[in-house]
Amino acid sequence: MASVDLNSDLGEGFGAYACGDDAAMLGIVTSANVACGMHAGDPEIMAEIFARAKANGVAVGAHPGFPDLWGFGRRRMPFTPPEIERLVAYQVGAAQALATYAGHRVTYVKAHGALANLAAAERAVADAIARAVRAVDRDLALLAIALTAQVPAGEAAGLEIHQEIFADRGYTEDGQLIARGQPGAMIESAEEAASRVLAMVKSGAIVTAQGTRLPTPIRSVCVHGDSADAVATARAVREKLEGAGIRLASFRA
Repeated sequence: MASVDLNSDLGEGFGAYACGDDAAMLGIVTSANVACGMHAGDPEIMAEIFARAKANGVAVGAHPGFPDLWGFGRRRMPFTPPEIERLVAYQVGAAQALATYAGHRVTYVKAHGALANLAAAERAVADAIARAVRAVDRDLALLAIALTAQVPAGEAAGLEIHQEIFADRGYTEDGQLIARGQPGAMIESAEEAASRVLAMVKSGAIVTAQGTRLPTPIRSVCVHGDSADAVATARAVREKLEGAGIRLASFRA
């Protein structure tokens, strides 16, 4: 593999409420998924993150989620696919505007939280997200959870697709993320996360909690920016990959 991307969900504070160490993460990752004001984020935070990312040479993407500030976008909400399509279009447009304002450019979209998990399992939701992205800007890529409905939905919409794995999450035998709150859902050790990522990237496969290998293209690795160990994990992952001769670079400049 010539290179792999390292991404993180950033800009997830709101107003006076901070979330994660965005400045430190922007010194480590190669792509930043920026919250668009629904599950987190606001115009001030978005503009700052886009400007910092530009200064650090970090690519940026829109990170749309459910309008759920209280639940951080991690609760499923009863929107129809057409409503989801418009919610995503709304947020992608906001991200593009603030990125342009800050002198940067959004190059991809990655769904957040419960919306992403729903799109991973339900093709109709995945199609709604893909349609929204295509309608707003056909040149945007889709960063999709590997081995999920997001991949064929993006392909059917004619979008450029890049598949990602998660450094800090465990996987079920069918390649889905273990639900938060369940045993094995979170990988809290930075060294364990980094070793798992290296094994997956080198083998071109997701490694499940039981050790099963599920082959898939891996173009990007995500470290969640809101976790307590985010900076240590991102740094460990980067060092582990580079130590193995794998170059870190964004999938979209």
